[in-house]
Amino acid sequence: MRIGVLGCAGRMGRAILAEVLSRPGCSLAGGAEMPGHAALGADLGTLAGGAPLGQSVLADAAGVIRSADVVIEFSSPAATARHATLAAELGCAHVIGTTGLDAIETELVRSAATRTPIVWAANMSLGVNLLLGLTEQVARALGPAEFDIEIAEIHHRHKVDAPSGTALALGEAAARGRGTALAEVAERGRDGLTGARRPGRIGFAALRGGDVVGDHTVMFCGLGERIELTHRASDRTIYARGAVHAACWTAGHGPGLYGMADVLGLGRGSVG
Repeated sequence: MRIGVLGCAGRMGRAILAEVLSRPGCSLAGGAEMPGHAALGADLGTLAGGAPLGQSVLADAAGVIRSADVVIEFSSPAATARHATLAAELGCAHVIGTTGLDAIETELVRSAATRTPIVWAANMSLGVNLLLGLTEQVARALGPAEFDIEIAEIHHRHKVDAPSGTALALGEAAARGRGTALAEVAERGRDGLTGARRPGRIGFAALRGGDVVGDHTVMFCGLGERIELTHRASDRTIYARGAVHAACWTAGHGPGLYGMADVLGLGRGSVG
């Protein structure tokens, strides 16, 4: 399986490079970064923390896509949408871990998925995808009149979006469990004299600091009791491992927009 990595010089990109290089049956088709990036020209093996490979970081995403069976991407929303369209045109599968896409960018990805398999997930770890299912199940069982839902997350100081894509996916799962749309009940931040908490709302709290890989907690707060579902990530390899697993999975599947639940056989998944 020839796997290309777009956004290969970022934290996740480097972890994915290392995972591809260590995975039997996989070969590295290439790696690309945005024009002007400081890592352009760097050796991909060195970037992954290993021996030099003689392959350099390119600014030519199209060239990497053209030479790959599947590309994995954790990058910017605009670049991801653009690359999804290009991958579909070139007959290349696409695994997307990018979050924060707007409505137009999301539609471009969905359109590309009618021509090539795309796995799109806010989080690619097995544990988080199990947490998504548990969150929906508990939300369905505990009604909004008795239990408030709050979602808290913390990530490293360099993360640029908030709440995290995983936190929003957990919110979607909770809303789905209660038969509503997250957009109608989300409380994305509180500041000042906000008044009493409104019943049925799903609250979010985003913390940033240090080198935290990613912690997520869903709290169901009732009178006299509280249930907390928590996932803590201590190593980015869990995401890299899941992304490469998803890339290999696309080989046996046709065009469509898939989630990690599909890849892991947990039922139809929630996609970006």
